[in-house]
Amino acid sequence: MIEIRHAGIVVTDLERALYFYCDLLGLKILKSMEEKGAYLDNMLGCEDVLVTTVKLASGKGNAVLELLHFKSPPTPGAQTPGLFDLGPTHVAFTVEDLDVTFKRLARAGVPFNAPPQLSPDGLAKVTFCQDPDGTFIELVEILEAND
Repeated sequence: MIEIRHAGIVVTDLERALYFYCDLLGLKILKSMEEKGAYLDNMLGCEDVLVTTVKLASGKGNAVLELLHFKSPPTPGAQTPGLFDLGPTHVAFTVEDLDVTFKRLARAGVPFNAPPQLSPDGLAKVTFCQDPDGTFIELVEILEAND
């Protein structure tokens, strides 16, 4: 048996990231901690690692998002991965009213690829935006099936 435990996102500015994920998207902080020491150095294959880890959740389901702010080694100003790059490309969240969420986030200056659009099967509205570091975030509203 296997379960998804969490997804991790490295951020350059923890306060700005927490504003986006908690204040704008509505996730809640489950746990925040400073991590360092031989165990972490060995796990990451690096010396003198110091990272603040913040675990976030919506309160619905078991999914956890982990924000990682590395103080040592410092996070380089890396290029933001695109939606077509290999490896993880985005994180998806289900929202109750995508039109309202889109307007609220757009007013807050969050960049979007496009306004919400109806999926080809008509079962969802979907859009992509970016967090403060450029990580792509997919927002999905599940619609009632038209039977």
